[in-house]
Amino acid sequence: MKTDILITDDAESGLAEELFEQAADAVFAELDIAFEESEISLLICDDARIQALNKEYREKDYATDVLSFPMSDDPFNEGGMLGDIVISVDTARRQAGEADIALEREVSFLFIHGLLHLMGYDHELGEAEEEEMFSLQEEILAKLVKSGKVA
Repeated sequence: MKTDILITDDAESGLAEELFEQAADAVFAELDIAFEESEISLLICDDARIQALNKEYREKDYATDVLSFPMSDDPFNEGGMLGDIVISVDTARRQAGEADIALEREVSFLFIHGLLHLMGYDHELGEAEEEEMFSLQEEILAKLVKSGKVA
């Protein structure tokens, strides 16, 4: 399986591409997906940029931690361009500090969350969907931490 992650780091976060590759691999392994090829666009930005995107696309005028924009209604069968993920490193830093965890761990969690959205999971559809998605992202992150790939 080959997943290309096209990273634009407007915030100059210094986050390693490997962090996102490992998280993507963990998500696809957990979901038992083996795309021949897939692509994800990732924008790492500041709070001002994500707030503008959140307002434009979701009509919510505040900064958030992660946004995702799926490119397919059936990503499990198609592969190809899965979609766009946007992460605010400002919010991620703040949340990591509040939780007393490494920035890389928080960003991995947010990327996993965004990628699950690209794969069709949506916690905003109801309680059962929320429980399924949040449980899955916690399991994936725990496996990454246990493997030593994320601190």
